Amino acid sequence: MPDTAPLAAAVPTIDLAGFLAGRPGAATAAGRAVDRACREVGFLTIVGHGVPAALVDATRAQARAFFDLPRDEKAKVARAAPAFNRGWGAVGEESLAKSLGAAAPPDYKEYLGIGPVDAGDDPYFTQPAAFPHFAANRWPERPAELRPVFTEYFRAMERLASDLMRLFAVALDLPEGFFADKIDRQCGSLRVINYPAQEAGPADGQLRAGAHTDYGSLTILHAEDRPGGLQVRCTDGSWIDVRPRPESFVVNIGDLMAMWTNDRWVSTLHRVGNPARADAAASRRISLVFFHQPNYDAVIECLPSCLAPGAAPRHPPITSGAHRLLKLNRANAY
Repeated sequence: MPDTAPLAAAVPTIDLAGFLAGRPGAATAAGRAVDRACREVGFLTIVGHGVPAALVDATRAQARAFFDLPRDEKAKVARAAPAFNRGWGAVGEESLAKSLGAAAPPDYKEYLGIGPVDAGDDPYFTQPAAFPHFAANRWPERPAELRPVFTEYFRAMERLASDLMRLFAVALDLPEGFFADKIDRQCGSLRVINYPAQEAGPADGQLRAGAHTDYGSLTILHAEDRPGGLQVRCTDGSWIDVRPRPESFVVNIGDLMAMWTNDRWVSTLHRVGNPARADAAASRRISLVFFHQPNYDAVIECLPSCLAPGAAPRHPPITSGAHRLLKLNRANAY
């Protein structure tokens, strides 16, 4: 496995404040920066996003309180089946590297996942095709404030993801509202992940999260700066350590955005590495990860602005929901 390279300018920081405020020229400038980042590395750091720091802190505090509960209590909201992105998953229940067909040990993490919080009784959300994309959330009884805080955070991430998709459209020379009818019933998930301190050490070949790409359109991450964190693979095979800044989010492109753009934008391989043994006792970290997923029936096929004259689409059309289920089932094939 290649050694880790130092943090480089390959993961740029983009300020969204001007775009979100509607300042003249801000969308075009930010779109150019996004296009470059998504072509070259598939990752960017965003500031000026408008998400209150107090909400981020409250969400992480509720998550920490949940993960500190006894295992038996967390197991009351264990996910019902492998393809469900709802409820608690224990350490060792998932291998993200397997989502790419790789043989790999299970990941050294546990998590609590929820899905859309505002789905109604419309048949779109209840018909057989909607399952498990709109399966019911499994809320723990404790801590008591977790449900309202997670709900507020989920809504904030939905808004931010919609803003980013507007900016993505600008970056791809499309009308700003191009993706609106493809994400107005998005079926993404919030996964709050606890990477325990590795005092006993991982098994041979085991990582906190194996090398993988994300399944949807984009991912929004808020992570703690602790030993053993996010690493992004460069084109030369080296790995970049991405050190999070407290006021920022890390955003990366998922498989569906790469398919939409005919691989103009890259869904980059990434992983969560293990801490050095000297840092293992103080290496616990909690990450807040929002996976944005277009409507389950949205057809993902090459965008007209991304197909060069004489070129052919590199990926066959597929629905958002079908691709997601394929990857989830692979990652949980134990």
